[in-house]
Amino acid sequence: MLRSKLPATGTTIFSVMSALAAQHGAVNLGQGFPDYAIDPALIDLVAAAMRAGHNQYPLMPGVMKLREAIAVKVNRLYGRAYDPEHEVTVTTGATQAIYTAIQALAHAGDEVIVFEPAYDSYIPSARLAGATPVPLALSVPDYRIDWTAVARAVTPRTRIILINTPNNPGTSVLTAEDRNALATLVRGTPIIVVSDEVYEHMVFDGVRHESIAGHAELAERSVVIGSFGKTFHATGWKVGYALAPREITDELRRVHQFIVFTVNSAVQHALAAFLERPERYESLPAFFTAKRDLMRSLLAQTPLTALPCAGSYFQLARYDRISDEPARDFTERLVREIGVAAIPLSAFYQDATDHRVIRFCFAKRDETLLAAGERLAKLRA
Repeated sequence: MLRSKLPATGTTIFSVMSALAAQHGAVNLGQGFPDYAIDPALIDLVAAAMRAGHNQYPLMPGVMKLREAIAVKVNRLYGRAYDPEHEVTVTTGATQAIYTAIQALAHAGDEVIVFEPAYDSYIPSARLAGATPVPLALSVPDYRIDWTAVARAVTPRTRIILINTPNNPGTSVLTAEDRNALATLVRGTPIIVVSDEVYEHMVFDGVRHESIAGHAELAERSVVIGSFGKTFHATGWKVGYALAPREITDELRRVHQFIVFTVNSAVQHALAAFLERPERYESLPAFFTAKRDLMRSLLAQTPLTALPCAGSYFQLARYDRISDEPARDFTERLVREIGVAAIPLSAFYQDATDHRVIRFCFAKRDETLLAAGERLAKLRA
């Protein structure tokens, strides 16, 4: 008989809701992927890289030109000079970077602190490493970290604190004060910070993204993870990266080489060239601010209550003026009766904690958002 390593893990809520949306012809604002085209220049660069012969295995840590471009970008934005040779690793998306970091750094019996609601790969990754996940709840409705609670949760077995800023699904961002609190907490301990920052360019209202890479003390004990899929609207390409001091990177690469070994060569060369123009990522906050504001204006015409959204490309909403049913039931009914797919936030908690909150993705064409808004306006309190 087979014994599952993840016996409590079934099909993800994203697959369930996307299938349901397809079945009912719903507007899919559930799963987090854009429905608009990527920059044609990026497609041309990939084609050019293929024609230039970049179709075989690249170096295991990544194409050097891309690692150099990543280092330039991070230094430009956050003032941290990572060595492309020894401190930058290209990965098959951010999820692989997260998994690799946890497998490399957490051992059986260690504890990994995660914050819920949490991206769904965090806790399974810790369990597969033989570590014990320690979920801590973010505050509701602002989804911020309670550092006093974190301090109480730290034990001699705590090996990793996994943070996510901008947060998915909580849509909050770390502040400079949060970074300082984290630095104080881990000072003098063996704790490593793994920082998932895939939505770094989706911050709003003039707020600066406070990357862990930009905090000198924390950067010395952290893995900072980014994603080109999220940044350049190409989630299907699955290219991300991990930044860490050499000692940590050495451990990451020992594991990385036996999970994927290396990443698509032509796409790496294309991304390196695409990054030569910083405006291609510096323009993103304004682009996504317009999307967020449109989504919020549409929700204002419904009985749903939009919660604050400081970052990411998601918008949370309460439906307590409409129904007291569980979030999973409400989202399924929303698909069947209204024709819009969302994700119940309860799916991001191990114990299905339910605050009657759902998540919409606004990384969609305006026409898609307007179609969803027209349907959501039919909801009645």
